[in-house]
Amino acid sequence: MSMSRVVEYAFFFALLAGAGYFVWIILSPFVSALALSTIIVTICYPMYERIKSRVYKQNKTLAAAVSTLAVVVIIILPLIFISSLFVKELVSFYQTLGAGQELTIEKYVLNFESAVQNYIPNFDLNITEQIRQGAEWMVRNIGAIFAGTVSTVFIILISLIGSFYFFRDGREFLKIAIKISPLPDKDDEAIFSRLAIAVRTVATGVVLVSLIQGTLAAIGFTIFGIDRAVLWGAVGAILAMIPGLGTLAIMVPGVLFLALTGAVPAAIGLAIWTIVTVIVVDNIIGPQLMSRGNNLHPFIMLTSVMGGISTFGPIGFIIGPVIVTLFTVLLEVYNQYLAREKKRG
Repeated sequence: MSMSRVVEYAFFFALLAGAGYFVWIILSPFVSALALSTIIVTICYPMYERIKSRVYKQNKTLAAAVSTLAVVVIIILPLIFISSLFVKELVSFYQTLGAGQELTIEKYVLNFESAVQNYIPNFDLNITEQIRQGAEWMVRNIGAIFAGTVSTVFIILISLIGSFYFFRDGREFLKIAIKISPLPDKDDEAIFSRLAIAVRTVATGVVLVSLIQGTLAAIGFTIFGIDRAVLWGAVGAILAMIPGLGTLAIMVPGVLFLALTGAVPAAIGLAIWTIVTVIVVDNIIGPQLMSRGNNLHPFIMLTSVMGGISTFGPIGFIIGPVIVTLFTVLLEVYNQYLAREKKRG
């Protein structure tokens, strides 16, 4: 290669890197909104296609507008309502602890601790401090995420605008990305297909099922008289993402708490509610919502969800598994490339 050609390539790639850097600076404030738009459209694109087939002359702009409105009504507004209830309950719980008020459930745990100390003198759960530290962490991290700040509203608005354009022009954007990529088109298509499956698996098969389980737990606690039902339901939704654990981790203690406090009929009712809801979710709702084709191990799925949230904020619950899935897909593509090279050799 001639020296002039080397200089041309060096100048071109230096110019490309510089332009890319400034593009990143310009777009970086909107990365979360664009990621949220991509997630929304990936999940709801089948809905958009059904709407487009029914609107006047299959107009893409009209279909995209109707689909975006449906996202607001079906997804955004319910999530805002649920998160506002949760934040209100969480802040109230934290303020109760800060005021030094004794919690009902804490009182019984302390009684249990005193009873055990009669036999094991050094036994110490230190339940008051543990609850206070846990509540402080949740207010500082989770409460801040869902608080109705200006930045949160701004991200939601930008993501909805992005969703409209991604619904309408998403296919063209995808074709451009495949054309630009140096990989074979079939590998690009496989990567995008697997990433779409990963998004739908996490959103419907993990997060939505967990939200349903947490909501059912909160309803059960409300019906049978356990305080802070919304807060415990949120904890149950998080625990529901842990394979083999689920909302039983809070429902069973709830039943025992009611029984130990003398509310035996309520304990029996909550136990029946727990059995019925677990059967319904595990055998009817869960299999219907679970997307098939994602081979991430449940434990890896859980850790990628939690790690994604800690790294990227609230949308990390999907970005984390998507990044892990992208890594595994690239490894598969690389292995297929090596296999083809061996056959040629």
